[in-house]
Amino acid sequence: MRRELGYGMRALRRRPALLLAAWSVPEIVPTAGYGVAVAHATDAFLAGRSQAGLAWLAGLVAAAGLGALGAGQVYRRLGDLVEPVRDDLVRLVVGGALRRGAAGERTDGAVSRLNRQVEIVRDTYAGLILVVRTFVVTVVGVLTGLLSLAPVIALLVVPPFLLGFAASLAILGKAARRVQGSLAADEQLTTSAGTAFSGVRDLTAAGAEDFAADLVGEPIDAHAAAERALAKVAALRTLCFAVGGWLPLLILLAAGPWLLGRGVTTGTLLGGLTYVLLGLQPALNTVMAALGDSGLRYVVTLSRILDSGPPAEKPAPAAVPRNHQARLHKVSFAYGAHAEPVLRDLDLVVPEGDHLAVVGPSGIGKSTLAGLVCGLLAPTGGRVLLGRVQPEQLSADLLAKTRVLIPQEAYVFSGTVADNITYLAPDATPQQIERAIVAVGAGTLVTRLGGTRAIVRPTQLSAGERQLIALVRAYLSPAPLAVLDEATCHLDPEAERRAEEAFAARPGTLIVVAHRISSALRARRILVLDGNDASLGRHTTLLRTSPLYRDLLGHWQAPRDGDQDQIQPAS
Repeated sequence: MRRELGYGMRALRRRPALLLAAWSVPEIVPTAGYGVAVAHATDAFLAGRSQAGLAWLAGLVAAAGLGALGAGQVYRRLGDLVEPVRDDLVRLVVGGALRRGAAGERTDGAVSRLNRQVEIVRDTYAGLILVVRTFVVTVVGVLTGLLSLAPVIALLVVPPFLLGFAASLAILGKAARRVQGSLAADEQLTTSAGTAFSGVRDLTAAGAEDFAADLVGEPIDAHAAAERALAKVAALRTLCFAVGGWLPLLILLAAGPWLLGRGVTTGTLLGGLTYVLLGLQPALNTVMAALGDSGLRYVVTLSRILDSGPPAEKPAPAAVPRNHQARLHKVSFAYGAHAEPVLRDLDLVVPEGDHLAVVGPSGIGKSTLAGLVCGLLAPTGGRVLLGRVQPEQLSADLLAKTRVLIPQEAYVFSGTVADNITYLAPDATPQQIERAIVAVGAGTLVTRLGGTRAIVRPTQLSAGERQLIALVRAYLSPAPLAVLDEATCHLDPEAERRAEEAFAARPGTLIVVAHRISSALRARRILVLDGNDASLGRHTTLLRTSPLYRDLLGHWQAPRDGDQDQIQPAS
């Protein structure tokens, strides 16, 4: 339970939470004022000053209007707190399913968690925020009003109220365990009953009715015991409400003659009763009901989501790359525990300033290699180093500044052209933006769209146009290592040549997963992937020594005798 409550506290965004608290302040005014208004209005009416009594009631109405204004703003700010939590849970569920699927484990229930359980947590989380906020506002308002009205009444009613509330919090942990036990008993009973019902004919034929009764009887007894345990918790909750909600009222009524004898007016006593009946008692009832219902659903459901997420990993110490060299040492990777490795014992060094093309048949592992270099995939064997540092040791911000990847289907979002192309370089100047657009060859597209301030509608762009925008974005990125994973596959050969030459002239290192063999001809070095084998060299060397490379080029001649150049092995 502590884990789930801790998650909810950490999920609170500071700025939205502060705004929510700020807009809750106006609601304290009517809460603090209605008891005072009732007290003074009652005394005024008893004294025959009807106009003064009506004035106090009118003030109460005005304060209620102020509170309604604050309440309206509170609901507007609630989404800023709740929606990021849902996004985090979605990422958690998807990440956990992908991790377990890649490891060959079962991912049962992932769809249910993604759809139903995430929505349950979001709704209950929002409800709990509102209930707790209202409870705090009510308690602060009532306490303020009682202290201004008659501190002695506050001393009589506030302690038992807080005692009942504290007791209700103390049994929440027990209630959560009882609910989880009830769910487990229900699942066990369902499984046992289903087994017995599915074999009822065989059980009857074999005369095994007593065995079936024993099989189902034990889960029935366990489920009944779990339900009785829940009923006991409900009884304890009722007792807590009696202490916190009704005991203050009884104390105040019993102390009424004593208070009147000490100079407390009838109106003041009535105002105190108003605070208890219309303030403390409903607030306690609401918060206890919410914590006992929505709170338990939140804890139990979130617990199942957190248990299904990616396994917790110890945070790696912060590291800073010494350079932007990419190195793979004996790297292997397989999609699943029982799958054949896509890459096996691959050794590769891509020094600073290199221009490397990766070629090979479809499905040979070229995009996998790109994902490993960029830290999107973790090797199942060996190590990947960026500047002598493993990608998982880099913070997310530093990793984003170290490498940039443009996949085959790049993402373009709704917004201006400038928003899209400066996403990775928000401080880029207009001159830098213009140079990047021209260098990559996106000038015609940007002009047709209406300039950098024009609105981009992704569905109205072709795949090639989306790729051009993504290429400009990557070109502007400060990352010294650029990886083009068939990023120009939707461009014509001339547009592809211009974009690749722009990235080759860009300061830093370029790795191109080639879509056309012309990309390899423009590279300084070429990596040929062939199953679990790999060869690395220049074009002329590979042309003589790599049959697969010659095949890709359309050259089928055998290497000539006497060639002295030897291919540099990559694995």
